[in-house]
Amino acid sequence: MYGGSVGSNGSSEIGIGASVPISTPSFQSVRAGLNRIEINAIRDAEGVYLRNALIDRFYSRGYPEAPVYTLSIGKIGQSTYDFDITVDSEATRRQLTVKTSMTLIDKRTSEVVLQRAVKASSSYDVLGSQFTTRVAEQDVLEASLDDLARQIEQQIVLYFKRH
Repeated sequence: MYGGSVGSNGSSEIGIGASVPISTPSFQSVRAGLNRIEINAIRDAEGVYLRNALIDRFYSRGYPEAPVYTLSIGKIGQSTYDFDITVDSEATRRQLTVKTSMTLIDKRTSEVVLQRAVKASSSYDVLGSQFTTRVAEQDVLEASLDDLARQIEQQIVLYFKRH
């Protein structure tokens, strides 16, 4: 089973065949750790979308009152690649790649405790209508930004599990 689900015995299944009880202190403390992170503002519209996706994932109990960590997200870069080219040299499919970097800083010591690059790619159909192509491109961009938020959350959760 891929993704996460809650089994009948109250366990959370993660990945293939692995299961972790939801009520274990380590799971609760790792999730609580996300509530101690201040997320810095990120420039431009894509940054606002990504920050809001991170806020939705991190702050289950509202904004942190006394954050211990600061999460900074680097400039969000985008690139497109045309593939599935017709005999008339027109693209019928396009791939969008979105990438950025994340830095988690301990506010008490000003030490960088985690630094990673994250990247997400998705593709979409290039249609005859510019409007529908633009809508498809926006949908893929938002899906990629949601994937970046998931990856960032996952990296931080893994860091907290190890430390």
